[in-house]
Amino acid sequence: MLYENDAAWARARVCVTGAGGFAASWVVKLLLSNGYIVHGTVRDPNDESKNAHLKKLENASENLQLFKADLLDYNSVASAIAGCKGVFHVASPLPASKAPNPEEEILKPAVDGTLNVLKACAEAKVRRVVVVSSCAAVRANPNWPKGKIMDENCWSDKDYRRNTENWYALSKILAESAALDFGEKNGLDVVTVCPCWIMGPMLQSTVNASTSIFVNLLKGSSETIQNKALDIVDVRDVASALLLAYEKPEASGRCICVSHHIKTRDLIDMLKRMYPDYNYPKNIVEVDNDEETYSSEKLQKLGWKFRPQEETLRDSFECYKAAGLLE
Repeated sequence: MLYENDAAWARARVCVTGAGGFAASWVVKLLLSNGYIVHGTVRDPNDESKNAHLKKLENASENLQLFKADLLDYNSVASAIAGCKGVFHVASPLPASKAPNPEEEILKPAVDGTLNVLKACAEAKVRRVVVVSSCAAVRANPNWPKGKIMDENCWSDKDYRRNTENWYALSKILAESAALDFGEKNGLDVVTVCPCWIMGPMLQSTVNASTSIFVNLLKGSSETIQNKALDIVDVRDVASALLLAYEKPEASGRCICVSHHIKTRDLIDMLKRMYPDYNYPKNIVEVDNDEETYSSEKLQKLGWKFRPQEETLRDSFECYKAAGLLE
């Protein structure tokens, strides 16, 4: 563990932003099971429809405290982070595809929210901040040599993202850049983790965007689906990556978090073999897809391991079936 000579570190107090979300819920679960005391930021601590699953986690009754916080309200963020030795900034709202004013509705909140978290971390003198970014901030770099596997030195091209109006990707680039710059200028230890398509079982009751994609594959669709290259990682492996990025003293800078590379058609064929009785999409078209693969070597050198893809698919299926999402 980071600063393992500190006898109190085993029960360190840490904060997780957006605690009720898909990935953040697994982060909270992992932290609680490892003896951490967790401050979780949520929009409304009394909203049982969104937070009940957190309160049922192991050790939650003793070691989890939910804080009402808005990332754009500095005082609420600072209150949640006060007294914490570390922070996991996981909150990442997925913007609507159509935003009348993307600069004000998507880009500015992403950057300002991240900077509010980091300013509060600096004030609280936290030991390390782990910020969740995305592979959307890595790929789409026209200057990256063709055929070269993308690593942490590869940044997505901001002008390209802006010109193609991919506001989500641009928001991740700007927020991650702002986080790393703030850390460097203010002496704050910041590590960013860039996962790709996060799959896996849910802890929360509401369906998130990445889960919807998987469910739609199982339920079938009359729409044409492109046979794109997909880069996938299990949500539980993302949580373990974030904990490693926090606990390992040698962790620094960016860390790409990708476990499996597969084409859409091959993913559907794998699901068909596992669960043949579902109505899978039939209209799959080939596309000119030159997307390169990513390297998670830096994260693996920290000790990161990931589970087989079949395990992620099986556990996801069982979760979604139990939740009635496949009916």
